[in-house]
Amino acid sequence: MEGFSGLFSDKKGFNYFGKGSEFALILFKNILLTIITLGIYYPWAKVEILKYHYQSTEIDKNSFVFNGTAKEVFFGFLKVYAIVFIFYLLLGYGVSIESPKFMGITLGVFYLFFLLLIPFAIHGAIRYRASRSSWKGIHFSYLGDKMELFWKFLIGTLITILTLGIYGAWFSIDLRKYIFSHLRFGNLSFDFKGEGSTFFLINLKFFFLSILTLGIYSIWYIKELFSYYAENTTITQNGREVNFRFNAKPGDVFELLIVNFLLAVATLGIATPWIIIRTQTFIFRFLEIEEGLNTGSIQKINYDNYTDASGDSFLDFLDLDLL
Repeated sequence: MEGFSGLFSDKKGFNYFGKGSEFALILFKNILLTIITLGIYYPWAKVEILKYHYQSTEIDKNSFVFNGTAKEVFFGFLKVYAIVFIFYLLLGYGVSIESPKFMGITLGVFYLFFLLLIPFAIHGAIRYRASRSSWKGIHFSYLGDKMELFWKFLIGTLITILTLGIYGAWFSIDLRKYIFSHLRFGNLSFDFKGEGSTFFLINLKFFFLSILTLGIYSIWYIKELFSYYAENTTITQNGREVNFRFNAKPGDVFELLIVNFLLAVATLGIATPWIIIRTQTFIFRFLEIEEGLNTGSIQKINYDNYTDASGDSFLDFLDLDLL
């Protein structure tokens, strides 16, 4: 009976126990050192912040661990900025020619380069972040194919442009499905069951109702969006599928937003570390995994020792978050 009850285990809740005062010291120190070193310290700052958030997040009283190093991020940082520097030189040269036609071609090549590089950056970033994330010594891994993701991204982008942005909802969900279906944690596999049509309606409803309610509907929109992402994400263990749940109510979202807003305004932004910690605590307070996951029987699989952080650094450069 013990093995049976272990399989159909209770719901799994997350616990985030970061503290605003601790994070403030880390964040302000990193900002200062990054400014003093003209950005060179950024890789060390990023890794320290990731390690803090990971080690402050636990499930079944075991914390997550970020195993990446500043050296890995630094070399990724150098690769990205070397490539970007070269292309900015080419762009500057195109502008200096003072030929509208040549300048137009240069600008087109410049922006096309960035567009075509994004899917490779997403692939590399997710593979790197997954390989460097672990819990109880068990690592995540990403098994997607970069060329398959490239063509999916390119086709989705073209259709989105041709439909004047309407296909964007389906495109976003298609990417999320691909990424999650290739994500593993030990012998667990993930999937995303959401549909583009539902995501489109959620955003369409937000567009109209936020206008009618002068933005007040944003509270319900944020709650619905979090619930949509969580409840359509599944984990499969030994053939059994388990869902996530996000149990916040609109009132909880309102309290988070209003207090964060007042803190930001009253302190002229100095309370940003506390706002970040409050938001992280809020997310993990209401996020849970439904009954059926047996964390004690998660098995290790082959470890993907992927050390190239270039994709992660490129997404940082573009100010794009991982899905």
